[in-house]
Amino acid sequence: MTAHTWWLLLILTVAIAALIYLINSRLRVHPFVALILVSVGTGIAAGEPASKLAGSIEEGAGGTLGDVGVTLALGAMLGRLLSDSGATDTIARALVARAEPRRLPWLVGAAAFVIGVPMFFEVGLIVLLPLIFSVARRMEGQGGTKGSPYVLLGVPAIASLSTLHGMLPPHPGPLTAMTGLHADLGLTLGVGIVCAVPTVILAGPVYARWIAPRLPDVAPDAELVAQFAGAERQPAAATSGPGAQADTDAPRRTGVPTGLAVAAVLVPVVLMLLRTLAETVLDESSGLGAALVFAGEPLVAMLAGFVFALGVTFAGSGRSGEETRASLTDSLKSIAAILLIIGGGGAFKQVLQDSGIGDAIASAAEGAHINVILLGWLIALLLSLTTGSATVGIVSATGIVAPLIGDGGGLEASLLVVAIGAGSLGLNYVNHAGFWLVKESFGMDLGQATKTQTVVQTLVSVLGLAMALLLSVFA
Repeated sequence: MTAHTWWLLLILTVAIAALIYLINSRLRVHPFVALILVSVGTGIAAGEPASKLAGSIEEGAGGTLGDVGVTLALGAMLGRLLSDSGATDTIARALVARAEPRRLPWLVGAAAFVIGVPMFFEVGLIVLLPLIFSVARRMEGQGGTKGSPYVLLGVPAIASLSTLHGMLPPHPGPLTAMTGLHADLGLTLGVGIVCAVPTVILAGPVYARWIAPRLPDVAPDAELVAQFAGAERQPAAATSGPGAQADTDAPRRTGVPTGLAVAAVLVPVVLMLLRTLAETVLDESSGLGAALVFAGEPLVAMLAGFVFALGVTFAGSGRSGEETRASLTDSLKSIAAILLIIGGGGAFKQVLQDSGIGDAIASAAEGAHINVILLGWLIALLLSLTTGSATVGIVSATGIVAPLIGDGGGLEASLLVVAIGAGSLGLNYVNHAGFWLVKESFGMDLGQATKTQTVVQTLVSVLGLAMALLLSVFA
C-alpha cells in the first residue's frame, strides 16, 4: 500500500474515534449531527474538493432516505395498526392457548418471531409483556417450574425480537444495509430467515431453559404484573420505535380472527418472497412475473401490508377514522430520529466513497486477507457497543465495507447484510435503551439483566455470524 493509502486509513480511524467521542462524551451530540460533522471533517481531511463535499453529503443522505425512508414509515404505521387492532395479541394468545408448560418457551418465542416481523424490538416486547406476564403468573400458580417463569418466557421473546430487528428486512437496519450493499431483497430475506431460525432456537428457548433455574428470584413488581396482565387490559405501543411506552389504559381489542391477524403480519414478507421466486422461475417478459416483481418491491409490499392491516383494524377493532389517524401520526414521531441517523449514515458512506477512503479500505482488506463478512460484523459490533446505537453501527459499517464487494448483489452481499445486522446486536449493555427496558420491565438488577438481555443478544450476534460464515461456503 502507498503512503496515501495509509493516510486515508488513518483519517478513517480518527473519524470513527471522533464519532464515538461526540456521541459518548459529556457533549452527548445527537448521532445525526455527529455523523454529519464527521462526514464534513473526513471529506476535508481526505482532500475532497469543498465544491463537491456538500453534494456528496446531500447525495448520500438523500439517496439512502429515498430507498429506506418511506418503507420505514409504512412499517412503523403497520406495526401500530397491528397493535391497536389486537392482531398481535390474537396471534400470541392463539399460539400459547392450552399448551403444555414445557412447550410454552418455544411457543412464546414463535409468537415473538411472527410479531417481530413488522415491529421494532422495544415495541414488540411491550406488546408481548401482557402475554408473558399472564402466562408466567399462571405457571407460578401451578408450580413445578424450575427457576423464574418470567425468565423462562422472557428470554425466547428477547431472542426472537432482537434477531428479527437486526437481521431481517423490512426492519430499518437490515434494509439500510441491503440498500447500501445493493443486496437482493428476496435473497436477503431468505438467507436471513435461514440464519435466524437456529439462532432464535439456541439463544431463546435453549438458553432460557439453562438460565432460568439460575435466576430464581427474577419477578416484576406485582403491581406492574397486575397492570399488564389484568383480565381486561392490553397495553398498546405508544409509538413504533425505540423507547416506546405502553398505554396501559387501552382496552384489549379482540375482534380480529387469528387467520386475518397472521395474514396482516405476513403480507409484506410473502410479497417479497414471491418477487424472488418470480425473478428466479418466470421469464422476464412474463406479465405475471412483472406484476410479482412490482408487488415485491419493499415500498409496495409494505404499502400492501399497511392497507390490509388498515382494513383489519376497521373490521376488527371498531376504531373510528379519527382515532386511527391520530394513532398513525403518533407512530411516526419516534422514527424521525432513526430516519435522520440513517440519512447521516448515508452521507458518511458517500463521503468515504467520493474521497477515496473506500478504495483504501478495499486495498487494505485485500492485502490483509480479511474475511469481509467477519469484518462487517466486527465493525458493526464495536460501533454499536461504543455509540449505544445499533443503527449507527449498521449504517457506518455498511459504508466502510461496501467498497469491498464492488457492485454488490449475490449471496455474499446478502450474507454481509445479515452479519452486519448481527454485529449491531452484540454486547447490548447500559448504553442501549433496550437493556433498560428489559431490566425495568422484569424487575431485574444489573447482574440479572446482563445475564439475560446482554447475553441473549450477544448469543444472537455470534450465532448470526456463525450461520452467515457457514452459508458463505456456498457463495
